[in-house]
Amino acid sequence: MRCPACKKLDMDKVIDSRSSEGGETIRRRRKCEACGRRFTTKERIEIEIRLMVVKKDGLRVPYRRENILQGVQHACYKLPYDSERLEQLVDAVESELFRNYDREVTSVEIGQVVTRHLRKLDHVAYVRFMSVFREFKDVAQFIEEIRDVKARAAVDAPNQPTLFAVAEG
Repeated sequence: MRCPACKKLDMDKVIDSRSSEGGETIRRRRKCEACGRRFTTKERIEIEIRLMVVKKDGLRVPYRRENILQGVQHACYKLPYDSERLEQLVDAVESELFRNYDREVTSVEIGQVVTRHLRKLDHVAYVRFMSVFREFKDVAQFIEEIRDVKARAAVDAPNQPTLFAVAEG
């Protein structure tokens, strides 16, 4: 392991290990022997996944978890969710994708799975994600989506704070 502070390679030792994320990962606290800095790493089972993503233009690319995580992080920017919660959401998305698709999945289908999970997590994150995913072209599309979220909010997620009021007109 390379120390994030001094960049020395294989000069660290593990000082604590524990299971996290329901046994899906191992969290390791490490200490660099060269500079004394402590840092955390996570170890996850690497599943040989041959899932291909079919993009809107027809291009096929290998599935990458990092792409989903990045989209979720952008949607949740400045919202009160730590990286562990976002990792759990991506785990749930990934689990659903691998359960339902063998070899190929479209980027649209991935987006639909992500939106379902974001809608349960946070309405603001959901609307942010939808604005990119559905490629809103004007404010009217935002307002329409917000109205839809507000109309279904009590049923979908009764414990979430209400989304801001939309001016009628």
